[in-house]
Amino acid sequence: MKLFDRARPFVPTRDQTRLARPDRRLFLRGGLVAAGGLALGGCDLSDNARTESVLSGFSRLNDRLQAALFDSQRLAPTFGVSDITPDFPFNAYYPASRIRVIDGASWRLELAGLVADRAPWTLDRLRALPQEGQITRHVCVEGWSAIGQWSGVLFRTFLERIGADLTARYVRFDCGDDYWTSIDMPSALHPQTILALDYAGAPLPPKYGFPVKLRIPTKLGFKNPKHIMAITVTNDYPGGYWEDQGYNWFSGL
Repeated sequence: MKLFDRARPFVPTRDQTRLARPDRRLFLRGGLVAAGGLALGGCDLSDNARTESVLSGFSRLNDRLQAALFDSQRLAPTFGVSDITPDFPFNAYYPASRIRVIDGASWRLELAGLVADRAPWTLDRLRALPQEGQITRHVCVEGWSAIGQWSGVLFRTFLERIGADLTARYVRFDCGDDYWTSIDMPSALHPQTILALDYAGAPLPPKYGFPVKLRIPTKLGFKNPKHIMAITVTNDYPGGYWEDQGYNWFSGL
């Protein structure tokens, strides 16, 4: 089912993709060491089918280990206003010149999957729900981090309001910049996971994901989708833009 009309997608050239995405093999290697103390010492990380198969298998194992270790009540560190990074960086799979501008007046958040009430939501309706704020660190897989101030709707509150099946396995996000990703339900229900509507006390600017961004400080930055247009609750593995290219799916911190 087509959930929304997308603008013409930005298709990066081979060189742009190489610049935009971190080295997958190094990412998997680092993730394995962090999650389970596993190392590929002595393994030739050249681009061949055998290496890719081994890394993919370890990546799946890494996902299972991280999911098993995840504590739904353990909070990510929070910070003070003085700790906020000046000019919080823009990051996406495309350059800043291709930032999408979405009309908030006509925007509707569409819902699908294991949800009792699939009526689309407007920005005004989201803002009428109780708002939560946080100053947390965004950690990018490319090796940098920044602290920002976000506020919006606790995602658990939203899922309960729409009658989502909270025992489902996954939540998928489709975005206005042709990005998509997905998270596990325990992470969706974490007390710091929000649908962010504001940054630093003002509506999100386009570069930070207007009209709605998922802010989930317990995961790496690429699991924080911007310009959210549709949410699907499902038991079928949804994958994601980077995940379908071999990156760790769980990607917890």
